Amino acid sequence: MEEKVKSQNESYDVVALILSIFLPPLGVAIKRGVDIQLFINIILTMFGWLPGIIHALYIILKDRVKNDT
Repeated sequence: MEEKVKSQNESYDVVALILSIFLPPLGVAIKRGVDIQLFINIILTMFGWLPGIIHALYIILKDRVKNDT
């Protein structure tokens, strides 16, 4: 059962990573939901597309590393 849940979480991570390249706030919203990180990402994306992507990748990959340990 745990293996199926882990596989599903990895699938969400892959989808969030792909979406964060095109729409960074959407990737963060899929991973974290509506919280302060989403609003930070929206502001960074308004300043420029690249800062939004960097922040989105950081949020998604940071949570993934934390969950692997």
